[in-house]
Amino acid sequence: MNGRVDDNGRALLDIHLSSKRDGPLVVITAWVDTAFDGHLVLASEIIEQLNLAPLVETEAILADGSRVALETFLCFIEWFGQRVPLQVIANDGRFPLLGTALLDQRVLRVDYRLKTVELD
Repeated sequence: MNGRVDDNGRALLDIHLSSKRDGPLVVITAWVDTAFDGHLVLASEIIEQLNLAPLVETEAILADGSRVALETFLCFIEWFGQRVPLQVIANDGRFPLLGTALLDQRVLRVDYRLKTVELD
């Protein structure tokens, strides 16, 4: 899987998501966030557009140490040839965030000079 580094230094990957295991895929550009240990964070607007099914609330600890309750949703991602279900966290952020739970057992290479991202 190949991506790019944007002019602000963000490592970006285009991911393919669906609300159903056999549903149509939508391409979303996600920011690789190695400080986030979950799967995926999406803006509430994108969650509504995809019509994702709600799951339970989950508790998270933010960078400042505060605890918050976050809404979660069910999503399917096309991930290295397989349609994989995962828990998506809703927020009001501007960028979808791809966390380290999806990077497990993968090799991530970010070349800031060439502005390339590779995920094997």
